[in-house]
Amino acid sequence: MATLEDLKRIISRHKSAVIAFSGGVDSTFLARVCADMLGREHVLLVTATSSTYPFTELEESKALAATLGLRQRVITSEETAIPGFAANPPDRCYYCKSELFRLIKHIAEQEGFSAVFDGSNADDTRDYRPGRRALKELGIESPLCDAGMTKEEIRALSRQLGLPTADKPSYACLASRFPYGEQITREKLDRVGKAEEGIRRLGLGQLRVRSHGDLARIELDPARIDDGWKMRAQLERICRDSGFTFVAIDTRGYRTGAMNEALSAKGADVSR
Repeated sequence: MATLEDLKRIISRHKSAVIAFSGGVDSTFLARVCADMLGREHVLLVTATSSTYPFTELEESKALAATLGLRQRVITSEETAIPGFAANPPDRCYYCKSELFRLIKHIAEQEGFSAVFDGSNADDTRDYRPGRRALKELGIESPLCDAGMTKEEIRALSRQLGLPTADKPSYACLASRFPYGEQITREKLDRVGKAEEGIRRLGLGQLRVRSHGDLARIELDPARIDDGWKMRAQLERICRDSGFTFVAIDTRGYRTGAMNEALSAKGADVSR
């Protein structure tokens, strides 16, 4: 089992760090430990805003940065303009991470920071994550992953530190809601984002709205599927108002990397 001391030893190898900061469970925990280890003046948070992330997530990241007492820089990284991204190939995340971390690395070099960190954890190595190839190529470090910390361990330690993100639902960029090969547009991203935000207000916990053409496939926390079924009229109205024609509740519920299931079924190599 990974410990906080393991993480601290990894972080202490550096004098300063720029952190790719989304305001999620992992990056918030990493930012807090880095602030404690390196000093707040030696940590910079960089948050990217684009059509793949809802505006509410950006505002939450700003509030968290202020709570942590850390400097934050917001940059624009419009993924849909990156060659190779909008076509949505299986390695889509590679193009996104390459562009994003080149920008962040440039900031670190300009301002004299000794390292760039991202918030990947040990669980991320168990799913198909082509973006990690880009991190390796650019020399980006993932202290949580290197320390062997799982999401549940990070949540537990976040509670001990009193972080408001300890029980925050996991989030991923909206591009992950589409089957590989389906063209991604800003209009489609907006439709999914609007539907998820509306359902989130119902208090059903962890969720995803997967887009399959005109069909919205809703993944809910398995423990809340019965609640979702009772609220199906509201779910349908929200999705229809967002622009979908058909609505379905996935009987398996929410699971990480659901869109990768199609790759495995086709025998694609998802080991990278």
